[in-house]
Amino acid sequence: MDRALIVASFGTSVPEARVSVAAVEDALWEAAPGYRRARAFTSPTIRRILASRGEQVPSLPEALAELQASGVRRAAIQPTHLLYGIEYDKLKAETEKFTQAFETLPLGRPLLAETAHIQAFAAKLSEDDPPEDGGAVVFMGHGTEHFANAVYPALQTALRLEGREDMLVGTVEGWPSLEDVVRQLEPGGPKRVRLVPLMLVAGDHARNDMAGEWKSRLEECGHAVSCCFIGLGQRPWVRGMYQERLVELLERVERGEGSKCQSV
Repeated sequence: MDRALIVASFGTSVPEARVSVAAVEDALWEAAPGYRRARAFTSPTIRRILASRGEQVPSLPEALAELQASGVRRAAIQPTHLLYGIEYDKLKAETEKFTQAFETLPLGRPLLAETAHIQAFAAKLSEDDPPEDGGAVVFMGHGTEHFANAVYPALQTALRLEGREDMLVGTVEGWPSLEDVVRQLEPGGPKRVRLVPLMLVAGDHARNDMAGEWKSRLEECGHAVSCCFIGLGQRPWVRGMYQERLVELLERVERGEGSKCQSV
C-alpha cells in the first residue's frame, strides 16, 4: 500500500478521554479506503506519560519516517486540532522537513478553519443543547496566545446570532477568560450552569480546570453548576466536519498535489 493517512492529535493521558480521539481517528480512516492507517500524538509530555504505561505512540516525524521506510510514497496528514495556532504551526514545520521524502505530503486544515465552519459549528451546538428557562451552557476552550484565538470570540458571536444568549464561550489560557464568563452571567443571570468542554477530549483540563476552578468560581457566584465530560470527538456531527476537512485533503493527494507542504 503506497498511500497513507496520518491522523495527528495532541493526545491525552486520561484513559476515559481517549474514546474521543479514537472516534475521530476511526471516522477519518473509514473515510479514506485504500489508505494505510497511521496515527501521531504531537505532545511530547503525553507521549512520555503513555510510554511510562507501556504504550508507544509516535510523534509526527517518527510516523513519517516509518512510512517512508516502508515504501509509502503518497502520504496525507489530517490534524484533529480545533483551530490554527501554535500547535498547528509546529505540525506544519515538522511536515515541511519531510517534503522531499514523499511524492505528495499535504497537511489538512483544522476543524474551524474559516468563517463558514464557525457558523456551522455554532448552529450544531445550538441544536445539541436547546435553551432551558433559568439555565445556561458555558463552553470551556483551551485558548492560545496565537492570533487564531480569535476563533473563540467569533464562535461566541455566532452563537449570539443563533439567538443563544444563554450559551457562553470561555477559555483556560486565552480570551474570553473565566472572569469574562462570570461577568456575563451576573447580575440576575441564570441560576443553573452546565459546563461543557470545547475540546476534542474531556481530559485533564475538563477534570481539573473545568470541574475544579471553573465550577468552584461559578458556585461562589450562586450558580448551581454541573459538568459534562463529553469531548467534541464524541459528537457524530463533529466527526462529520472532520471528514469534510479530509475530503479536501484527499482530493489533493489524488491529483498528485502537495509535493511541498501546504495546508489546504
